[in-house]
Amino acid sequence: MNKYNNFRQDFPVFTYKNYIIEETADTVEVGYTFSIDGLAEFTPSWIFPKPADISVKNDLTFERLAFSLGMAEAVSYWKATCSPVMRVECGELSDEQVQWWKKLYFLGLGEFFYINGIDADMKSFVDIQPVGKFSCTAAAERKPLMGCLVPIGGGKDSALTLETLTQADMKCRCYAINSRNSIMGTVRAAGLSDETLITAGRKFDRSLVELNKQGYLNGHTPFSSVVAFSAEITAYLHGLKYIVLSNEDSANESTVAGQNVNHQYSKSFEFEQDFHSYEEKYLGTGVYYFSFLRPLSEFQIAKMFVSHKKYLPVFRSCNLGSKVSPDIWCGDCPKCLFVALILSPFLSPDELADIFGKDMLNDVNMENYFIELIGKSEHKPFECVGSIDEVNLAVSLAVRNILKNGGDMPYLFKKYVDMGAYQPELIDSKNKEYCEKYSETNLLPEEFAELLKNEMERLL
Repeated sequence: MNKYNNFRQDFPVFTYKNYIIEETADTVEVGYTFSIDGLAEFTPSWIFPKPADISVKNDLTFERLAFSLGMAEAVSYWKATCSPVMRVECGELSDEQVQWWKKLYFLGLGEFFYINGIDADMKSFVDIQPVGKFSCTAAAERKPLMGCLVPIGGGKDSALTLETLTQADMKCRCYAINSRNSIMGTVRAAGLSDETLITAGRKFDRSLVELNKQGYLNGHTPFSSVVAFSAEITAYLHGLKYIVLSNEDSANESTVAGQNVNHQYSKSFEFEQDFHSYEEKYLGTGVYYFSFLRPLSEFQIAKMFVSHKKYLPVFRSCNLGSKVSPDIWCGDCPKCLFVALILSPFLSPDELADIFGKDMLNDVNMENYFIELIGKSEHKPFECVGSIDEVNLAVSLAVRNILKNGGDMPYLFKKYVDMGAYQPELIDSKNKEYCEKYSETNLLPEEFAELLKNEMERLL
């Protein structure tokens, strides 16, 4: 907390200086300039592919999109000093928009504040001061929107979404930021051509990493909001009607018990609703943003996903492993363990070992993460993982399968039984509850809701 207060005093102003749009026949590049006044300047950038017959010159809608992506990016750099004033010298923001961004920053930085011991409050943690103007005044004419843009992260959730939509003959393009092997592997496993994937190039300013090494503040930011705004740009450029996310109901659960600290805030339904409203009021692209898997839990998704075995060799969900090439399962993090646990009732030990390259459930080094995932600690792992209840259900089902069919009990499951967490009398009712669950708290258009319900009935 002292470091936080000292930095705010030493560096009172963060400035979003400008965004510069440069266009070629088949790309649009957007460069940004942010500064922590008196300390550093940052110049991240993006490159978006576009059709040759589309231009963004003098297009107010694209200006709004480019500016908004910059607002989503800015918080990653602002957090180094948490300057009390964010001066926005480009674009335009109403008072209502300022409050929208403050909410995203504050709740999206909940984990950052918690980990760094910062007692921030919504009202005073930052004062966003807009002083800029857009450079053009009219939106360009566009053809009617058609088809879906499906952001692909390489994991099981987006694979399930893509498989379901393509099997229903939905027109789909895929979207990725700085594509990896698992993303292309998912696209190909779905039977789609490489050209189906639209890849945006994001260049992060590495000078922020150097500041972190010097002791400036670091931590989790609401990256899925960056995905949202960059996907919106991509859908707009390519004339696609829907952005079809793969965030599930489980993403709404707080990471820290009893506190509003959610590692997955920008994957939550609250953010989905907020983004949907922001697009309608302030961007006006006509693109409809929603999560196809929002009615489901991670448990349901895992059970549905394993029926599509063609994705098992290619999917990856490990954040650490995504930073190496080719992307891998690191086998040492809570995300890897969570995926192993949630899949454990539905796959054999050999199939699990083939996925991760090791026996995750017999790894004694995973014990602390296991305790967090089953809810026996102060907080869940700070990762994109499912709810405590569904992890317990998955583990209980896997334990029961072993007891019924014979075989050695893995170390973590033996630990689960020995600590009295295994409650066989609750398994069937919990399993029925989760398999039949369909949260009405969603934004699915009717045709997509019907499609998902039919797929649930077929697979569950």
